[in-house]
Amino acid sequence: SRRHKLYREELNLTSLAVPLRPEASWLQFHLGISRDGLYPRSSPTVNRLLRDMQDFTTISADYSQDEKALLGACDCSQIVKPSGVHLKLVLRFQDFGKAMFKPMRQKREEETPEDFFYFVDFQRHNAEIAAFHLDRILDFRRVPPTVGRLINVTKEILEVTKNEILQSVFFVSPASNVCFFAKCPYMCKTEYAVCGNPHLLEGSLSAFLPSLNLAPRLSIPNPWIRSYSFDGKEEWEVNPLYCDTVREIYPYSNGNRLLNIVDMAIFDFLIGNMDRHHYEMFTKFGDDGFLLHLDNARGFGRHSHDETSILAPLSQCCTIKRTTLLRLQLLAEPEYRLSDVMRESLLQDRLAPVLTEPHLLALDRRLQLILKAVRKCIDTYGEAKVVANDTTQPEAPASDRVKMTT
Repeated sequence: SRRHKLYREELNLTSLAVPLRPEASWLQFHLGISRDGLYPRSSPTVNRLLRDMQDFTTISADYSQDEKALLGACDCSQIVKPSGVHLKLVLRFQDFGKAMFKPMRQKREEETPEDFFYFVDFQRHNAEIAAFHLDRILDFRRVPPTVGRLINVTKEILEVTKNEILQSVFFVSPASNVCFFAKCPYMCKTEYAVCGNPHLLEGSLSAFLPSLNLAPRLSIPNPWIRSYSFDGKEEWEVNPLYCDTVREIYPYSNGNRLLNIVDMAIFDFLIGNMDRHHYEMFTKFGDDGFLLHLDNARGFGRHSHDETSILAPLSQCCTIKRTTLLRLQLLAEPEYRLSDVMRESLLQDRLAPVLTEPHLLALDRRLQLILKAVRKCIDTYGEAKVVANDTTQPEAPASDRVKMTT
């Protein structure tokens, strides 16, 4: 009851005429977060949440907090690095759940141009969907549940939003399609609009995590952050012994934080994401809590190129969790080939095929490169020093689940 009271206050549900159902899938998802991951390994709640995000009526639409930060419309000091090159909206549903909507910006068969820097790349809705499936297959469970949906931009965004700025950026194109664009200081013009056909538009919906008031999170710079300029390099790009420095710095000097960074690098290498400048953690679980793998829309841009620099945490630190290595080795076996498992998993999404065949096959190729890097480390330092034994960790007790308290 106390948790529900906090949620009602957070949602401004002061009237008893508006019930907050305890069995709502998004609420059950929030209550299921533990120090092991965002959801249990076998979670019927996640599948129900995915169905609800696909089917439930949209009752409101608004800009996300980072876009509001660009407009000076909110105090968004806890939001990671606002950017105006993307277009995303917060959609609320009939049961008061909400999801981040990212519309289709690039067709599946299109590759990111070679001349694009990673920090000006498009965000791809199908990359968000595929990243969730891959994260679940790897048994990380650190990406919020994400699903594809066809949105009627007129009925489900324009007609339900109360934001006058959002209303003002809708227009009808010469092809009679309904379009809209982001409102921000740069890259937000009609040339960068997204358009329905004439009203329907593909997009990804990612379930929101509990609010920062209910479940505080930290945003932490990635030690292997990239330079966000057209020239210049970070220290890790020029110093092969960079990891020695990282290992001496709290919190990477002990615990499993560095191993979690390596997990994140492996995940990003598989999807081709070079844009992991920060990571987030729930403060509830302390220094050894899992890292959230948020904002994966810049993945799956180029299937023809393997950006091995993403693997720097693995190749420079030469350490990996045993559970991660065992899962990767399993997915390299012919009967459990990663591309086959991903293909089958993605067929569950209504926007299937989510990835083109070259992107699926690239996963197998990149997996072999990861295993090759691990073998090189083992040959150099020995398995005992490279492979960290985390297979005996007990399941998290119920008391370690996220408490929705202020």
